[in-house]
Formats: sequence, C-alpha cells, structure tokens
Amino acid sequence: MADDEKPPAPPPPPPPPPPPSSETSATGGNDAVDMKKPKLEPDATGATRGDSVDTKPDYLDTVVKKEPGASDSVHDDNNASDTNDCKLHSDSVDVKVPVGCTTTPSLIDILHMDLADALQQNKQLHQLVTQLHQRHHENTLKASELQDTVTAAETCNAELRNKVDDLEYDYEKADQRARKLDRRLADSLQKLRGYEEDPVVHEGGRTISGVSKNKFDEISAELEEQREFATTRLSELEKLSKDHHEALKEIEQLRMDLQHLPEHVIMDSSEYKCLQSQFSVLYNESMQLKTQHEETRNLLQTSKIGHLRHIEQMESDELTCQKKLRTELIQLEDTLAQVRKEYEMLRIEFEQTLAANEQTGPINREMRHLIQSLQNHNQQLKGEAGRYKRRLKEANAELSKLKSEGAAQEASKDEASMSSSSGTTTAGSTGAGTAPVYVPPKAEAEPVVLKKPDEDEKDFDVKDKGRSESEIIKDLRAQLKKNQDSQKEMKLLLDMYKSSSSKENRDKVQLMKAEKKARQEVEDLHNHIRKMQEAERKERRKLADDDALRKIKKLEDTISDLQKSLAAQKQREEALLSEMDVTGQAFEDMQEQNMRLLQQLKEKDDANFKLMSERIKSNQIHKLLREEKDSSAEQVATLHGQVQAQNQVVRKLEEKERILQNNLATVEKELSLRQQAMEMHKRKAVESAQAAADLKLRLDKYQSQLKEAQVAVAEKTAHLEKESFKFKRMQEEVASLRRKLERSKKIEMAGAADEVLMEEIKEYKEQLTCPSCKVKRKDAVLTKCFHVFCLECLKTRYETRQRKCPKCNAGFGANDYHRLYLT
Repeated sequence: MADDEKPPAPPPPPPPPPPPSSETSATGGNDAVDMKKPKLEPDATGATRGDSVDTKPDYLDTVVKKEPGASDSVHDDNNASDTNDCKLHSDSVDVKVPVGCTTTPSLIDILHMDLADALQQNKQLHQLVTQLHQRHHENTLKASELQDTVTAAETCNAELRNKVDDLEYDYEKADQRARKLDRRLADSLQKLRGYEEDPVVHEGGRTISGVSKNKFDEISAELEEQREFATTRLSELEKLSKDHHEALKEIEQLRMDLQHLPEHVIMDSSEYKCLQSQFSVLYNESMQLKTQHEETRNLLQTSKIGHLRHIEQMESDELTCQKKLRTELIQLEDTLAQVRKEYEMLRIEFEQTLAANEQTGPINREMRHLIQSLQNHNQQLKGEAGRYKRRLKEANAELSKLKSEGAAQEASKDEASMSSSSGTTTAGSTGAGTAPVYVPPKAEAEPVVLKKPDEDEKDFDVKDKGRSESEIIKDLRAQLKKNQDSQKEMKLLLDMYKSSSSKENRDKVQLMKAEKKARQEVEDLHNHIRKMQEAERKERRKLADDDALRKIKKLEDTISDLQKSLAAQKQREEALLSEMDVTGQAFEDMQEQNMRLLQQLKEKDDANFKLMSERIKSNQIHKLLREEKDSSAEQVATLHGQVQAQNQVVRKLEEKERILQNNLATVEKELSLRQQAMEMHKRKAVESAQAAADLKLRLDKYQSQLKEAQVAVAEKTAHLEKESFKFKRMQEEVASLRRKLERSKKIEMAGAADEVLMEEIKEYKEQLTCPSCKVKRKDAVLTKCFHVFCLECLKTRYETRQRKCPKCNAGFGANDYHRLYLT
C-alpha cells in the first residue's frame, strides 16, 4: 500500500479468538481434531467458511504474531499451496468435503484453512491499526493546536484580570476620595450653620468671634477628660518611679555582694574545686617523681657494674684480634716475595720480546715510504679531479646555452612552418647535404636513462637461455669464488687505507663517478645530435621559403659550432681516458705492492700476537697478585678500623657514664631544692592563714560601713529621682501652657474662625501627603519600620534599587511594603 494513498475502509473486523486454555495447549496437535464448532463468516466472495474460534497449537500463534510483510509472504505461499488441495466448508460440526475431492479431510488441511483465515484477519487488523494511527496523529495535531489556543486565551485572561484589578483599585480609590470630600463638605456645612446661629461667645471678659457655644462646651469637656487622663498617668508614673528606686537599691546591694563574696560561696565555686583537684594531681605527681628518682639511682648502680664487665670483655677481644692480624701479615709478606720473583721473570721475557720487535723496524719504514708515495699520488689525482670538475661545469653551462638556443630556433621554425606550407619538395633537395639541427625542447626535457642492475640481469638471462642448467650453475659458482676472493682483497685494502688514506679513496670514488657521468653526457649529446639531424631532415622537407633558408643557414652555423665543441670535448675525453689508463696501471702496481706488504704484515702480526699473548698472561698474573695484596691491605685496614671503632664505643660509654653521673647529681640538687621550697610554702601557708583571719575582721567592719553608705546613697538617689520627676512634670506643664498661648495668639491674630480651620486643614493635609514626593496621598506602609508613604514612591525606590526607608534608612524588600486604606 502506498504511503500517499489512504487505505480503503475495511469491513468490520471479526471478534478476536479467546486465549488458548491450558488443557488444549498441553495436549498439542493431536487434540486439535476434537475442537468446537467453527463459526461461519462471510468470505470476500460471499461464501461462508469455517473459522475455528477455539484453541490453536503454539506454532500457529507464532506465525500469526509476525510482521505485516512476513504475514503477506506466508499468505501468498499458503494460497499457492492450497490451490492444489481441496477446500473445506463446514456448516456444522461435521466437515463437508467438496465434489472434486475423494480423500478424507486431514488435520493439516484444517490447519491450513485456519492459518489462511488468521492471516486475512491479520491483514484486516493491520489496515485498521494504520487507520487508527493516522486518526490518532490527526487528533494529536488538533489537540496541540487547541492547547496552544487555550494557553493563549489563558494568558489574555490573566492580563485582563490584572487590568480589572488595577481598575477596581483605581475605582475604590476615587470612590474613597469622593466620600471623604462629601464628609468634609457636610462637616463644613454643619460648622457654617453653627457659626450662623451663635456668632459671638463671651469668655472671662474677652470676646471671641467665630466660635459657637456647642464647640466651646465640647472643647471644655475634652479638656476635663484630658486632665483625668493626666492624673491617672501621674499615679502610674509615681508607682513606676517607686519600683525603679527599689530595683536600683537591689542592684547596688548585689554589686556590693559581688565585690565582697563570703568564704562558703568561694568554697562551693567550680574554680575553687578545679584548683583543689589540680593541687591533688600535682601532689601525686611529686610523689611519683620521688619513686622514679629512687629507681634511677638503682639503675645507675647496675649500669656501672655492667659497664665495667663490658670493658673487660672488649679488652680481651682486642688482644685476640691483634694476634690474628699478626699471623695474617706474616702470610701476606710471604706471598709478596713470591709475586716479586714472578714479576722479575716476566720483565726478562718482556725485554726479549722487545729485542725481537726491533728487527721489524726497517720493514715498517719501507711501508711508511710506500704509504707516503701513495698519498702524493692521491693528491695529484685530486688535482686532476678538480680540473675535470671545472671542465664538467663549463660543458654543462655550454649545454644549457645550446638548449636555450635550440628552443628559440624551434619556435622560429614553428612560425615559418605555419607561414609557408607550399614548397616542401624544393627545400628537401637543397638542404640534403647540410649539417644536422639541434633537438626540440621535448627531446631536451627527456631525462638521461641509465641501465639499472635489474636490466643487466634481464640481459644476462636472455643470453643464457640457450645454455643448459649445469653449465650455468658452474659459471655462477666460478663467478661466486672470484667475487669472494675480490671481496677479501677489498676488505684488506679497506683495512689498510682506513687509517691513512680514507679521504683519498673517497676522492677517487668521486672522480670515477664524475668520469662516468661525463661519458654518459657525451653519449647523450651524440644521441641528441642524431635526433636533431633526423628532425632537421624532416623539417627541411617542409620549409621552402627564403626566410626559412636564412634560418636554416643560421642553424647550420650553430650546428657547426656545436660540432666544434663536440670535437673539443672528444679530445678532452680521450685525454681523460689516457690519464685514467695511466692511473689504473699505477693503481694495479700499488695493489701488487700492497699484497706483498700485507703478507709481510701477516707474518709480523702472528709474531706480535704470540708476544702479546705471553704479555697478557704475565699481566694477568701480576694483576691477580696485586689484587691479593690489595685485599690483604684492605683486611688490615678494616681490622684497624674495627679496633678504632671499638675504642670509640668505649669512649662514648665512658662519656655516657659521666653524663648520667652529672644528671644524678643535678636531680639530687633539684630534690633538695624542692624540699626546701615545700617547707617555705608550708610556712607561707601558715602566715597567709593568720593574715586571712585579720582580713576577715577588717572585712566585717568595712561591710557594716558599706551598709550604712548604701542606705545613705539609696536615700539620696530617691530624693534625686523625685526632684527629676517633679522637674519633668513642670517641663510638661510649661509646654502645654506654651501651646495654649500660641493657640490664643493665633486666634487673636486670625480675624475669623475660618482661617484657623483652614490652617488646621492644611496641617492635616500635610500629615496625609507623602513626605518623599509631597504630591500624592499616603496609601502604603513599610512593615519593617511602619512609616507611611505613597505606593508609587515605594515602587520606584524598589525598582531603582534604592531599597531603604526615606525617613529611617531601614532596608526593605518586595514583600515588606503593603497598600494602606485610610477610611
């Protein structure tokens, strides 16, 4: 089924089969015959077919639970196999066989039918599941869209709620202001009416205009109430002052008690108990030190006795060691005498070998002369090699120039060939006998190809194809022997020249390489010239114009110059080859001389080897004797060292003994000093007890005097507090009288009562306005300090991070200020 097309609506799926019972699953395939009646369902064609509802075997369940693709393939295979079989249709319990079938229905056929039905049901269910998945996907998309719209609506709703709350608050605020204004209006109207009824009031001979009788009575009633409140507060203040006096007396008594504590309090205190416990601990420690001192005395005496015994033992051990050393020294002297005799014998043999070696002196001189002559010859060869190198460099420079000229000529030829393409036959007849032309740059760019050893081997293999295998093996063996002999000779030559003329050999090798390169370059030039001649012949056939002939003449001139240079190089090459032949002959002569000298050297080396072996043996014997002598000397030294170490140990022990004796003396002195100090402390304790008794008597006297002083101080403090209380009361009365005076002055100054009221209203308004901005009303309170301001000022302070009260500088947070409703 394609992904883009929707599947057709399937027929309603049949009810799923019930789960298999334990009995049928246990019995397996043999009990499948005794199944219940299969249900009849309409097929796709309309015919009814038996579909077993009862239990199936386990393998059928596994087949049905496969994937859709697998089930389709199985279904096709089963259909293909079922076409040859007979179809079974059951209307009841008995299975009916169609007309074409003669055989009885088997269990496999029933299973095939059941499987086919199950697969068809699986297909239908799969289609239904895909449809449901599609619907579910669509529903989830719709649900997500609806969820988005719901969230957007909720956010809008929340914003609108916030706006409504703000509007309600503004409305309540405006309503409260309107109510306040109405109240003030009503109050002002009532006052106006009262003033109209009673315009004048007489008070003690004075006339006060603008104050009504009712108002005056209210003020007098309030005054009486305030006086009553003042009297009650005075009584409370007097009580508090009495309590304060009593508290002060108690505090002073407690201070005095603290300064002069009694003995039983000190005895019961924790500090005294701690000191007592520390004293007991120190006393116990002093007793322990006494016992330790007695033990150390006993230990010192025992150590003295043991030390004396140890010294006696050490002396006896030293005597035995000295005896052993004497015996060993005598033995070593005997061995030394024998070694000296052997050394003299060896010296005599060494002198004999030296005399034999002196005979080989002239032969060595001849060898040195030969080597010097070889070195001179090598130096000459080096000079010649330097000359050849210079010539090579010059030849390379000339070659590069010729190559560049050839490239220019090639370019001019190309132009000429493009311009003239008609007269090719005439140019070929005229330029047949001329000299060859240089090679084009393509030929120049080709590198010089050298034959590798692999190619040589290939050529060798081609030559030897005709021979038989046995002849080839013999030739190879002979070549191998020759190569081995030549290798040995070369090794000997290398050993000879390594010490004296390693650099000269390297120069020779370099010269040989340079010669090979020069020869190869000459051959390459020959090949180039041949190629150039062939190319010239081909190109001359093409060229026919006069310009081309002029160019050809120029090229012939250049070719003649090149031929001259080639002839000069050939002459140089012949000279070099003749020189190389001369040097080769000289080198062969030198090799012959070297062979002779090598034989002589071998003979001398054998004689020297014999002498050296004898000398080595004598040296080994001498070394062994020396080692024995050194070991005996080391033993003597170690014994001396042991003796010295034992002497040092004895000295250290003696020093330790002295130190211990000194320590003992110091400990005894300390003990005596401590006993004296104890006696002194006892005397002081008795004296301090007597002084304490005297001090007690004095303390009692002082305490009685102190009590009298305390009583006098208490009386004076009470008197002072009374005076201060009276002074405060007088100050309060003066303040109240001043206020009354100011009010009376204001009333006198103000012509009418309206002005007084207006001033009071202004004062009240100032109290209600925000002290920070002095514009808006107070409608918010700080819970930290309970100062009242307008909400906008607090919000701006919080937002601008000035989070402190404008009056008291107390810090506040987001939850520390709230709205205030003044009604």
